[in-house]
Amino acid sequence: MPKSKRNKVVALTKTRSKGFELKKKLHDEIKTCADDYAYAFVFSVENMRNNILKELRSNWKQHSRFFFGKNKVMASAMGKSPSDEHQPELHRLARKLRGNVGLLFTNKERDEVVSFFQTFSGRSEAKPGFVATETVELCEGPLDQFSHSMEPQFRQLGLPTALKKGVITLLSEYTICKKGDTLTPEQGRILKLFGHQMAMFKVNLLCVWASSGTFEQLSDAVAEGADDDADGDDEEDEDMG
Repeated sequence: MPKSKRNKVVALTKTRSKGFELKKKLHDEIKTCADDYAYAFVFSVENMRNNILKELRSNWKQHSRFFFGKNKVMASAMGKSPSDEHQPELHRLARKLRGNVGLLFTNKERDEVVSFFQTFSGRSEAKPGFVATETVELCEGPLDQFSHSMEPQFRQLGLPTALKKGVITLLSEYTICKKGDTLTPEQGRILKLFGHQMAMFKVNLLCVWASSGTFEQLSDAVAEGADDDADGDDEEDEDMG
């Protein structure tokens, strides 16, 4: 017999959500970092790639902490006004947490950090929607670096290929993309298969706060997704430290 819909088990206990605990942890860690580190930078990232950011975090873990996400929580921890700021002038940094930005706490000297990120970059695969920075062409002939089983996938992506004696062969020259093209998912996939990294990962430092109680604007650039009314995003936070 089907169960009666009236027979329901009702829990009489209440528990806090995991999200609340994560926010509280992040809130407390931001305050601790503001006390323990000499500088705090707000930064944005061009062509975000988690693997490059995690490698950077690993190389800097002895003297720095990276946080990315939950702008509202981080700003709340630092204080949004002179009356509730955790450290002198820290509210000015909190006001810059808008859009897709991250927070870097470090004991490295300010000039050393600025100099490092002026030259630091990394190549990565271009995602759909990326504007091609160059024209990429494939020459006619065998593609023996690939397994024969991939030939149907190449045809599905639009490449003029066929199997010749068990080897994938490009039947004619093929232009993957032209400079200025907005990449489609198919173009992005082909570029990735051929190991062509067109996008450039870049960290832009927007401003810096020093534990001595000073604030400095480093760039007039506006982070992607920022607007005048936004307090930050509501995406899952990630402690990169």
